[in-house]
Amino acid sequence: MSDTAAVSAPAEPAKPAKSLLWVLVAAGAITSITLGIRSTFGLFLLPVAEALGTNRAGFALAIAIQNLVWGLGQPIAGGVADRYGAPKVLAVGGGLYAVGVFGMSRSTSTTAFYLSGGLLVGMAMAAASFSVVLAAVGRLAPPERRTWAIGIVTAAGSLGQFFLVPTAGWLDVRIGWRAAMAALGSIALLVVALSVVLREPRAAKLDGGAVPSGTASAAVGAAEPFRVAIRRALRHPSYLLLCLGFFVCGFHVTFIGTHLPSYLGDVGMTKAVGARAIALIGLFNVIGAFSAGILANRFRKNVLLSVIYGLRAVVIVGLLLLPHTPGVAMAFAAVMGLLWLSTVPLTSGIVVGQFGVANAGSLFGVVFLSHQIGAFIGVWYGGRLADATGSYDVVWWLAVGLGLFAAAINLFVSDKPAPPLPARTAGAPGLGAAAGMASVLALASVSGVGAAMAGGERAGAEDAQGAAPTAMVPYCVLHPTS
Repeated sequence: MSDTAAVSAPAEPAKPAKSLLWVLVAAGAITSITLGIRSTFGLFLLPVAEALGTNRAGFALAIAIQNLVWGLGQPIAGGVADRYGAPKVLAVGGGLYAVGVFGMSRSTSTTAFYLSGGLLVGMAMAAASFSVVLAAVGRLAPPERRTWAIGIVTAAGSLGQFFLVPTAGWLDVRIGWRAAMAALGSIALLVVALSVVLREPRAAKLDGGAVPSGTASAAVGAAEPFRVAIRRALRHPSYLLLCLGFFVCGFHVTFIGTHLPSYLGDVGMTKAVGARAIALIGLFNVIGAFSAGILANRFRKNVLLSVIYGLRAVVIVGLLLLPHTPGVAMAFAAVMGLLWLSTVPLTSGIVVGQFGVANAGSLFGVVFLSHQIGAFIGVWYGGRLADATGSYDVVWWLAVGLGLFAAAINLFVSDKPAPPLPARTAGAPGLGAAAGMASVLALASVSGVGAAMAGGERAGAEDAQGAAPTAMVPYCVLHPTS
């Protein structure tokens, strides 16, 4: 059927305001817990590395595996949630999260830490993270308030970071990192109880399944099968550019969230300054994510994304060039917080604009996989390069370049409905190229995990033989110490 013959999808009825309020409260609490606990992991880098006899790259590898598993599992979790409902998936994720974090607290070897903090927590984040939550909110919120509602939930998620990071730091000092992590694991169980609030009535699923007008599915007024939606997505240039931009987002936030406290310690600041900086990022992200949801209704989402990525590059340059003082660190954290997860409601909103909400969890999950590949590279190579060079500077400047790259490509992204598939799409170059690119990225990531684990084992063997691990030098190329 031609585009001109397509008719608009049926209008989505508004949902009751009272039910939406409870949905926002529950969804915000879930994202607060899941993202908040994860944001504390960087505080435990040095004590865990010392206890397990590894280095920064060894600890970072666990977080890198976690991000990769999270990304690979997200499309699957999103697809299951789209079909069977978010509460079931979230409940499983909350249980896995508690088991994984508790396992981290009991780890006595890097292998155990990789399995618990990498594999189990990664699976938990795929099932209980904001991607599944935001897709459910998108289906339950009225169309005219959807981006706003997603921004609210994203903003609320940062409250967990603001409160849990200093709490975890305090617990670490008072009772040690193992007991502190065990306490965080018990908090993760709250996700199981909160998940029931996001149950979707069958009518909401059907109404929310409408796809943008101008597509093949809209022509018959039915939800588009996922296999058709993903083929359309992988042939749509704007969707692929969005994936590349979100790769940069993953690199930025995971590298900074994991390594910023350690970096600040290297340049002469206390552990408390690092904890306050991460908490401040979470606080200001509340403002940034909420503002992004509002601005998305007034300005083009892709332009806002371009501005955010460009400003990230500028802020990182400021951190490197300005004097290393607690005041500069706090200013960096505040501004970076405004730019932190403000990309999420904009990126999610573009995906919904391109393909509708029926497959929102799955399609945003694919975009999120790109984000997590960037996170894997940022967090692990960040630690590896820091161990090798004695400085994080190389990674910081790489983050600047990636920010400028993402700012440029997002100018070419469109949130208009993606075109329908042509009548015959077998062997389509766009699909083949996208699949090939995904295969290369996946193989590179898996190869990186294998190489990193092999390197970690060699490092562990050297430590066992009495070889002193390479110490980080509190040195910065731009601010050398005499």
